[in-house]
Amino acid sequence: MSGRDPDEIGRSATPLELLFDLAFVVAFAQAGDAFAHLVAEEHLSTAIGGFLFTAVAICWAWINFSWFASGFDTDDWVFRALTIVQMAGAIVVALGVAPLFESIDHGGVLDNRVLVAGYIVMRVAMVAQWLRAASQSPTYRRTALTYAGSILIAQIGWVALAVAQTSSVVLVVLAAVVCYGVEMIAPIYAKRRWGMPWNAEHIAERYGLLLIITLGEVILGTVAAVASAVEHVGWSQESILLVVAGTLLTFGIWWDYYIIPFAHFIERRRHRAWMFAYGHILIFASVAAFGGGIHVAAYVVEGEATIGVVGAVLAVVIPLAIFTIVYFGIYSALMGRVDMLHVNLAVGMLAVLVLAVVAAVTGVSLGWSLLIVAAAPYVTVVVYESWGYQHVAADVEAV
Repeated sequence: MSGRDPDEIGRSATPLELLFDLAFVVAFAQAGDAFAHLVAEEHLSTAIGGFLFTAVAICWAWINFSWFASGFDTDDWVFRALTIVQMAGAIVVALGVAPLFESIDHGGVLDNRVLVAGYIVMRVAMVAQWLRAASQSPTYRRTALTYAGSILIAQIGWVALAVAQTSSVVLVVLAAVVCYGVEMIAPIYAKRRWGMPWNAEHIAERYGLLLIITLGEVILGTVAAVASAVEHVGWSQESILLVVAGTLLTFGIWWDYYIIPFAHFIERRRHRAWMFAYGHILIFASVAAFGGGIHVAAYVVEGEATIGVVGAVLAVVIPLAIFTIVYFGIYSALMGRVDMLHVNLAVGMLAVLVLAVVAAVTGVSLGWSLLIVAAAPYVTVVVYESWGYQHVAADVEAV
């Protein structure tokens, strides 16, 4: 475990990494389902707070493992065994999502005990991985020890929060800021000070694959939600439009994401790669949330929601707006300048989303409003398929 070659050609994700991702997407699915149920009942603060808490926790654990594997994956039996332990922890985290949301919804003590227990399982295995790297890689020993130390310090904070059984929102937010701050700042410092042998092509592929799997969960959730609605009220124009809109949205987001060759830019701007890494927390969370929004729409079609048509449209529009802003923001951050083409594309996509909300407010049905929402990603698709790829090609040459 001396560190892999960061310039290795053709480095790709391993089957174990793909299996690892599935465990985390299950946790995303649990969070998305709980989010949808509470939004449909108009418990908005609970839905948003619980979803952010779990989504950031899930994303951060995944990010830490993925960057470690990019630099030190030996694929021997020890590495595999510790990875399986982390997967088991992710499953426990998924089981802790429902109690967390319920405790927030009831306004009592924050019940994050199961979630923290799963996190402990994951983090003990992750610390073992980093300590193993520290013992076998003299070149990157300080980097590995910094990672291990930051994880331990943050985990002590999370355990203390679980033991405290607090109902104070201020205390929970403060603890989250401190714990995540320690874990996020330490890696940036360590990489810049002592280096880490991560592979840009591998990292870009890992992030893209998790996005694809998360989009797959959106499709699965859409099918399950519509099937439930059909079972109760039968096939209708609204249910058919919901399936079409969900499918078009999923395909459009995938198309947009893979337009930009992120591997090239993070390789050339390695000191800014943390913007790519951390920005994707909002990318993954927004995709999972818009899947939850589709589920909310299905509740409305089924007649099991109190939020109404406008609220259901907003449940899809807001996550997509966040995705749009963050996606183009990551590109500009990597380039070190505001990219006006992408600013205009973002404005165009956001304008379509606003149009969908206006349509819903003026009485257009849920299905047709969501079909307007589904057109938003294709603003970028049309521009790029017409002439936009020349713009990215010029940036690739310039970097």
